[in-house]
Amino acid sequence: MIVNVTVENLAPCKKLLRVEVDVKAVDEAFDSTTKEFQKQASLPGFRPGKAPRAMVLKKYQTDIKDEVKRKLIGDAYRKAVDEKKIAVVGYPDIEEIQFGPGQALQFAATIETAPEFQLPDYKGLPAKREVKSVTDEDVERAVKLLAHQHVKFETVARELRLGDIAVVNYTGTCDGKPITEIAPTAKGLAEQKNFWVEVGAETFLPGFADQLLGARAGDKRAVTADFPADFATKELAGKKGSFDVEVVEVKEKLLPAIDDGFAKKYGAENLEKLRAGVRRDLENELKYSQTKGIRNQIVRGLLDRVNFDLPETAVAHETRNVVYDIVRENSQRGVARDVIEKQKDEIYSAATRSAKERVKLSFLIQRIAEQENIKVLQEEVLRRAQTLAAMYQIPPDKFLKDLQKRNGVMELYDQVAQEKVLAFLEQNARIEDVSPAPAGPGAAPN
Repeated sequence: MIVNVTVENLAPCKKLLRVEVDVKAVDEAFDSTTKEFQKQASLPGFRPGKAPRAMVLKKYQTDIKDEVKRKLIGDAYRKAVDEKKIAVVGYPDIEEIQFGPGQALQFAATIETAPEFQLPDYKGLPAKREVKSVTDEDVERAVKLLAHQHVKFETVARELRLGDIAVVNYTGTCDGKPITEIAPTAKGLAEQKNFWVEVGAETFLPGFADQLLGARAGDKRAVTADFPADFATKELAGKKGSFDVEVVEVKEKLLPAIDDGFAKKYGAENLEKLRAGVRRDLENELKYSQTKGIRNQIVRGLLDRVNFDLPETAVAHETRNVVYDIVRENSQRGVARDVIEKQKDEIYSAATRSAKERVKLSFLIQRIAEQENIKVLQEEVLRRAQTLAAMYQIPPDKFLKDLQKRNGVMELYDQVAQEKVLAFLEQNARIEDVSPAPAGPGAAPN
């Protein structure tokens, strides 16, 4: 096959390949493909494979032509890309210019290419690590959180105290109007029946529950609350709400005794062993948090050290992935579909920025892996798949089959490669140990 190739630069990361395959190769492809069809053809009056060539050509002319075109263009395209040493990203856009028996095949392929850039210095990237340790107070706080998972609520005939649950009915207004007139989607803020709110906790609107202190079942109170400036319902952000509240029930939280019997609920032999297990978990979380913080700083430093053009298709594909993730996370948080729709421009803008950084990082990771000869082994990808299968409680074989169906194995490969390159960058980073930043207002003390 004689292939003539010319390359034109259309834009950064975009090229046009003009490819020509000589007449001899085209005719040979038609001849060999026709013979293959003859072997398989089954025509009335002839045994399979014995039909005359002319009859096979007449019946399967279109199929033969399509098969020749597919094979010739595929082979010629791959040869052209290899010959010109082009790093292609994604799939080509093929335009047929000339094709048929007795004439040269000519086609054009518009392709996106990997960006060309000079790797910045990636060894010795600076990062700060907060020096922390797990204290006895941290362990006790975590054990108390475990106890809260077994909390019981008992209705009591007394006034509300800090830590109690107030079961309330309420209706809300803002600027003297029903809340739904100002924010039609905020039906849950306009009216609720048998709504649970903890006194002393900021789990609802700031200051709402505190104004119920001392109330008993059957009491009614007028409550005001400020909607935060960053409130999810923008029509209410920064405004003041007024609520007519009726206390239906007062419920006291009853926590289990923290003793050896409690420890056994978590598979520990006794309370001492439970505390030791909790400490190990907290130390692992701390180590993970420190590693994540260091790697985030390394990635930021790497991204800031070089700029280059990115393939449009890769950015568009990653943007769609990020938009999907943002919408899914908002939906899981209970954000209404119409609220998400109103924010679609902001979501898309944020997704595009994130996508560009992800695509840029992927090319940097790939180049560093090549430079440092960091390779991903098949068993490493399989281990990652098994870990994910266990996390999602899916049989490993089924998880792998699902991955293969949606071409997700390469995604796992990329994840493992990024993990190995980031570990390499962390090992070669210039890490400075610093004291923890002071806790902000309202932060829980250590």
